[in-house]
Amino acid sequence: MADQRHGGESLILGVPRAAFRPSPIFVALVALFVTTGVLAWNEVGNIRLDVFGFVVSGWLVSLCLHEYAHAIVAFRAGDRSVAHRGYLTLNPLKYSHPLLSIALPVLVVLLGGIGLPGGAVWVDRHAIPGRLRHTLVSLAGPATNVVFTLVLVLVLRVGTGAGGSVEFWAGVALLTFLQLTASALNLLPVPGLDGGNMIQPWLNRQWRRMYDLFAPYGFILLFALLWNPRISGWFFDVVFTVGEVLGLPSWLYAAGLDLIRFWQG
Repeated sequence: MADQRHGGESLILGVPRAAFRPSPIFVALVALFVTTGVLAWNEVGNIRLDVFGFVVSGWLVSLCLHEYAHAIVAFRAGDRSVAHRGYLTLNPLKYSHPLLSIALPVLVVLLGGIGLPGGAVWVDRHAIPGRLRHTLVSLAGPATNVVFTLVLVLVLRVGTGAGGSVEFWAGVALLTFLQLTASALNLLPVPGLDGGNMIQPWLNRQWRRMYDLFAPYGFILLFALLWNPRISGWFFDVVFTVGEVLGLPSWLYAAGLDLIRFWQG
């Protein structure tokens, strides 16, 4: 990115550097993630609360980075508005509605152990030329989840013999499973979600009109699909199979899910 100066203020592609500075909320989430991870590793205090804080804060950090990936790719593709809206500060409160984008995904994690797609970044599509760039903007978020999944699998494979409590590794395994489910859900070709938005630019005018009609109801469509036993069964068969191929122990992330439901124990 080109560094410029205007009136004594440092700019990046015409945008003040402050627009790229991580928000205190995100920094606090990272600090909570690290602190609760250390507590869980050393079994300090209430281990169930430690793992709860570790998993939830880690999941929220990943939600922020998912949306940041959309925003930074959109910024580089030509949409400067994402910087002015605060999307590049990693502030979770900037990513759409706090209830639907943060509270609902966390609730689904606690009750169902599924990495539900969370926030949303509004992108000015008219500022971005070319269908491929639009697809890359939509792909950036799910790609972040895929990278997280692979990194956490590697951490599990390399780190489980390096010490730490079983509960800590159960939390890591659950975070890995959440990233895996989030990757799969975000790549589904559902109108309004990332997978659908990836193919939308390539549709003809008639199909695009139909797509735009259903896009505002993407979450409802997703829930309807997952509510169908056959489709839900197919989806989780794929997720569990991929998890096995990656070497993700099902008993370990199941233990992590049990641990974060501290109210049951």
